[in-house]
Amino acid sequence: MRMLVISPQPFFTPRGTPFSVYYRALVMAEQGVEIDLLTYGAGEDVDIPGVRIVRIPRVRFLEPIPVGPSGKKIVLDMLMFLWTIGLLVKHRYSVVHAHEESVFWCRFLKPLFRFRLIYDMHSSLPQQLTNFKFTKSRFLIGAFKWLEDNALRAADAVITICPDLRDYALSTGLSGDRHLLIENSIFDDVRLKKKAAATSGGASVAQAFDPRFPVILYAGTFEAYQGIDVLVRAFALVAVKRPDARLWLVGGTEAQVRRARELVTELGLTDACVLTGVVPKAQALRYTADAAILVSPRLHGTNTPLKIYEQLASGKPLVATRIWSHTQVLDEKVCYLVDPEPQSMADGLLLALADLGRTTERPQNARALYEREYARPVYEGKIRRLLEIVV
Repeated sequence: MRMLVISPQPFFTPRGTPFSVYYRALVMAEQGVEIDLLTYGAGEDVDIPGVRIVRIPRVRFLEPIPVGPSGKKIVLDMLMFLWTIGLLVKHRYSVVHAHEESVFWCRFLKPLFRFRLIYDMHSSLPQQLTNFKFTKSRFLIGAFKWLEDNALRAADAVITICPDLRDYALSTGLSGDRHLLIENSIFDDVRLKKKAAATSGGASVAQAFDPRFPVILYAGTFEAYQGIDVLVRAFALVAVKRPDARLWLVGGTEAQVRRARELVTELGLTDACVLTGVVPKAQALRYTADAAILVSPRLHGTNTPLKIYEQLASGKPLVATRIWSHTQVLDEKVCYLVDPEPQSMADGLLLALADLGRTTERPQNARALYEREYARPVYEGKIRRLLEIVV
């Protein structure tokens, strides 16, 4: 089987790292699928055996490319559309795997080129228009809703990534035999063709944790909805009662790290808080393995973040906010759930710190949940089922 995978986003850059696309392609290639992966020009080249990465021309004046809908992405998606047609004319693909908005043009190209279509639905795009405050236009939101519903009807298979999105897709009339819930739940180290380096921050990627001080670790993006400010303010309350605790914040663009550092300085936490900036994924995984406590302070959202699965698998205590993004996967048996505000988060972190060395019930339950529901063998089985649908 030869497949075209289309990922309309920066591929392996600090502001857009579609690990889900990488793992989809990696596991499908392991199943014998020959893949061309079309993506934006910006980003790092990755090494996926059996996968050829094709990039549109890099348009540097449009960078950095923001998360979510934007005028910049509209221009880049026009180029993606043209490159899609060129690849379809040049090659005979039996399947096209369209990620996010690329399904909008692939749906209309499908009858012309007679391919089977997979819609990899990571979000509801009409919802994104309002969530990212891109537009209030009822016409534009309605047009995206029409396109999304049309794509759901036309696709031969639809992937969703969390229960909330699954329920939404099925509510539109999508039949269950064309749907698969495939969580972004595996996290093998991403193989770059050249070694990546940290792009921002104030700590060496080789810097190790001091074993005298229990480290609370956040690793991920620094977008506003991630709750970094709330976490820092919560840690200020923690530091009063546990001056031995340390907070490490891993990730963020240079501007985001600078703003976070200003808050750290304002709260007098400079000696207790480390901001690393972006580090290679392998280094982030090592930090996760060495941390005492992991935290996900997200403020709102419906899609379960990728890092939650890494945190479940880590065997480390996890403190997470009590929001739907988390609670469709997490409960009090596997983590410490807190409200998305400083005092409640501080209370949860202090409880987790107090439990260190006394109980491992939650981390053990979390690991068992991961192995049962989300581990690589489970993921591979879902990918095999997907390929059976579109063969």
